[in-house]
Amino acid sequence: LVSELYAGLTVKEKAYYENIKMMNKFKTDEAFNELRKPIIKGQWKNHAMAARATAFYNPYLNSIEFSAGILQNIFFSKDRPNYLNFGAIGYVIGHEITHGFDDKGRQFDNEGNNKNWWDKKTDERFRQKAQCIIDQYNNYTVKEVGMNVNGINTQGENMADNGGVKEAYRAYLAWVKDHAEEPKLPGLKYNQKQLFWLSVANVWCGKTKPEALKLKVLSDPHSPGEFRIIGPLSNALEFSEDFQCPLGSPMNPVHKCKVW
Repeated sequence: LVSELYAGLTVKEKAYYENIKMMNKFKTDEAFNELRKPIIKGQWKNHAMAARATAFYNPYLNSIEFSAGILQNIFFSKDRPNYLNFGAIGYVIGHEITHGFDDKGRQFDNEGNNKNWWDKKTDERFRQKAQCIIDQYNNYTVKEVGMNVNGINTQGENMADNGGVKEAYRAYLAWVKDHAEEPKLPGLKYNQKQLFWLSVANVWCGKTKPEALKLKVLSDPHSPGEFRIIGPLSNALEFSEDFQCPLGSPMNPVHKCKVW
């Protein structure tokens, strides 16, 4: 099956740029060949990215999918406390679940059909809540490049971040209720709940060159990592309670945005 799929792709040695061009053309041609064809649920090539560290929501299948590549390292390990796992892979799982109810996912029903299944009142209420998220992120400035986040373009991912982190936190509390609280990490002043939030933040730690950051702000549906931490955590009442942030402080604003 793999050989058949890639029969039309030729890769040359020592021709990196040409190979990238050919691969992009190959993928584009393949996508156009699928145009207007019905979705084949369970088709193997839709699930053939096991080595990639990725996770996504598929609206056509109404499924969340996680590759083997993401179930390791900072995201998950059976050998560390679960407050770290829930803060990392748990957050990602919640993020993908919430995509089913963001500005795009909500347009598909439980069978993966592009269909408006919400009543007018629900739709209006969603738009009001979504506007809060849009306005919040529009006001975030990426200082390194002197640009603001585009709240409209990033709203779906921002909703998923905000909903996902709350879902992960509540799932962790439910796990503790069933299994009891694990020991704190030695040598640190943080308790288990605080370490959950630090694990959340650690997922988006990174270093980006200004040129790449500018391109990200212009075209990426995800907000820069800094605001994928500040945004959801400042909207989460549980975070401010666990870190005792004063009401009205940057991480505990009086007015918080909540879609889900």
